[in-house]
Amino acid sequence: MRIWAIAWPIILSNITVPLLGLVDTAVVGHLPDARYLAAVTLGATLFSFLYWGFGFLRMGTTGLVAQAMGRESDGDVQNLLGQSLIIAGALGVLLIVFSTPLISLGLWLLDGSDVATPLAREYAEIRLWSAPAVLANYAILGWFLGQQNARVTLAILLLTNTINIVLDLWFVVGLGMTSDGVAWASVIADYSALGFGGYLVVRRLTQLSGHFSRAHLLALSAYSALFTINANLFVRTLGLLFVMAFFTAQGARQGDTVLAANAVLLQFIMLTSYALDGFAHAAEALVGRAYGRRHWQELAAIVRRTALFSLWTAGAAALLFALGGNQLVALLTGLEEVRTTAASYLPWMVLMPLIAVWSYLLDGVFIGATAVREMRNSIFIAMAVYLPAWWLTQGLGNHGLWLAFTLFIAVRSAVLIGYYCHYRRVYWH
Repeated sequence: MRIWAIAWPIILSNITVPLLGLVDTAVVGHLPDARYLAAVTLGATLFSFLYWGFGFLRMGTTGLVAQAMGRESDGDVQNLLGQSLIIAGALGVLLIVFSTPLISLGLWLLDGSDVATPLAREYAEIRLWSAPAVLANYAILGWFLGQQNARVTLAILLLTNTINIVLDLWFVVGLGMTSDGVAWASVIADYSALGFGGYLVVRRLTQLSGHFSRAHLLALSAYSALFTINANLFVRTLGLLFVMAFFTAQGARQGDTVLAANAVLLQFIMLTSYALDGFAHAAEALVGRAYGRRHWQELAAIVRRTALFSLWTAGAAALLFALGGNQLVALLTGLEEVRTTAASYLPWMVLMPLIAVWSYLLDGVFIGATAVREMRNSIFIAMAVYLPAWWLTQGLGNHGLWLAFTLFIAVRSAVLIGYYCHYRRVYWH
């Protein structure tokens, strides 16, 4: 029951994310000029990659806080919050300071049209002001999740997205703004979420014993654990970003129809991740607590139970894609050529959840145990298979690309399973 209590708010939170994207698209898509929609699409894509790259702030905080909870060290729980918020604030300010070159580089890589790019730049320059709030929210969410409180994640995301949607409609439909209105709506929503999260933090701090330690907050040496964990998670994320960017680029080389079909099919993977992430997050919190208490049998039992939930979910996703894949494609695109092309690659979608389930689950296990070097290594070992596999299968066209990507997921899962078995046999017993 503890697993489900943590997982269901995460799953529900994840479902709210694409809803906001749909509203952004619908609001701007009804403006008289398509360049505004193109600008928001470019800008939103840029920030999705940028903020995803800083997701380590959430993951690293979760694992360390969960272990501190296992040790029943309220002082460490508080100090980790303070340290994570300081790091988040510093990184957020640096992003604003270096906003001009970062935005220029990002828009150059995205290679938008001459008409849409200036508007996308304006959108990005506005959105970047929310960087400190977004990164601080990552730290707050990780802090609460480490304490097995996933409902805060749901509450904060619901508030953020509700405010964002309301302001989208007010600024664009009511006040006649364009892509800049969508950007300001996001900024205000992010700072509103930070204010609400701060209120929840203060309320929770009154329930904890101990207090903040000035030495832990001001001494650079006290940040060594967070820096080490976050650095490894950041490198891991860069590896994942490279894999996804490479996949997209190679699909684009095969024409717009293949690129569009791959984009549709990647939504199947995102759909699966919404559910599997819930159980992975539960593993982070529960494994971290057991790790902090050095209760190895409890840790193993948690892994078995979360694996069972995850496997049932992956099996249901595979069955859904096998029986209703064509109908899902039809919901995502009305272009017959894209539908036909996507349909020929649906077998890969049926296979994917059954292979990827292990990487999602074990990422959660290793975040809880703060075994982040192993997570980093799994990405680069899998990349060492992915790139040669793509090169050798280019004659198969897009099937070769999907084969290489599937091998990447499979190797990564196998490496993580190997690491887990090793730690269970040698250390966690």
